[in-house]
Amino acid sequence: MNVLIVESRAELGALWKRHLERHGTIVTLVHSQDDAIERLGVDSFNIIILDLVLEGGSALAVADFASFRHPETRVIFVTNTSFFSDGSIFQHCANACAFLPSATAPADLAAMVEHYATPPESRRRNTN
Repeated sequence: MNVLIVESRAELGALWKRHLERHGTIVTLVHSQDDAIERLGVDSFNIIILDLVLEGGSALAVADFASFRHPETRVIFVTNTSFFSDGSIFQHCANACAFLPSATAPADLAAMVEHYATPPESRRRNTN
């Protein structure tokens, strides 16, 4: 599994990265829109963990570019604000699959990554 984390706060991004790597995930951590777009131009990812409020750019621009470049890649949005707390992020971003608080426990975030990065067909096969 290949995951892109786009998080402005280096410590938080590093915490998530270490936790996911302990579960055998390949993780790329970037801190801005430009860095995320650059990585998406070179690599493909199963899932993106994307801070809704990036200090260096726009999370919606990253999600939009990912949707165009890699339509199968899903996005887990995280935030420490009340933006889109009404769930409207799912109307704005077709590739959004989850919307979580930034304070979500790393183990819970890893479980979400595993769930949403696995294609639905594989999840059905694995439960039988």
